[in-house]
Amino acid sequence: MVKPLTFKGDKKPKKRKRDKPAAGFDDDDEGAAGPAAKQLQRSRGDDNGDGTETAADDTWVSAEAVSDVVGPVMIVLPTDKPSALACDPSGKVFAMPVENTVDDNPATAEPHDVRQVWVANKIAGTENYRFKGHHGRFLACDKIGHLSATSEAVSPLECFSLIATADTPGTFQVQTLRDTLLTVKPSTSAKAGAPPAEVRGDAETITFYTTFRIRMQARFKPKLRASKEEKALAKISRRELEEAAGRKLTEDEIKMLKRARREGDYHEKLLDIKVKGKHDKFA
Repeated sequence: MVKPLTFKGDKKPKKRKRDKPAAGFDDDDEGAAGPAAKQLQRSRGDDNGDGTETAADDTWVSAEAVSDVVGPVMIVLPTDKPSALACDPSGKVFAMPVENTVDDNPATAEPHDVRQVWVANKIAGTENYRFKGHHGRFLACDKIGHLSATSEAVSPLECFSLIATADTPGTFQVQTLRDTLLTVKPSTSAKAGAPPAEVRGDAETITFYTTFRIRMQARFKPKLRASKEEKALAKISRRELEEAAGRKLTEDEIKMLKRARREGDYHEKLLDIKVKGKHDKFA
């Protein structure tokens, strides 16, 4: 590389030291901190700065309503020790003990094996659901109540209705199109490694053994997703709001505009502020 000519007696230019942007800068400093600080804020992990998780939230929560059920789910069975509906690559459906719980509470169950995970989807044009196993085949119940997961296509055997249990919030009945319910029959075997229960689809009345919990990934839950979208809308810096308003804003005005972005009347509130501050040309 060619260097510029230097002469004896020339003063050497001083190197300017740049301060590193602080990790905890606020919205007011966002513009001054530069792109490096913005990149740092974006790479903080799964926290948005206000305690909320990002859209890629893989934690497991309980479905509270039928409309919540979508995406990867875990069907927790009413056995003495928490177990989940599972299937193997050959399509055999069975109850598998759950290892990831807090104090054996089924409401805290999380899958530890891919065989315990089903992908739930509502069938278009109906109120019925289908459950696809990890091997790409659908859960089915035949006319005698035998469960399997061997079909690659959806027929009436692979269609189920979910019914919220009236007297036990957060639990569901899984009903076949023959109006029978999925149920468990506790195992009486004393052999080590024996399944905790037999799962069938031939129950005709609602009982404790037909009452299942459904665990799902938080990012698919409609309420949580809507809450995150609202918080994303409210996430705007003071500088951006003041540029839009054309003047300095008070704390109350900032809060009002952020709330308005969540509620959908942001432009009306902004116009009110402009008129109040006599910055609108028609005021």
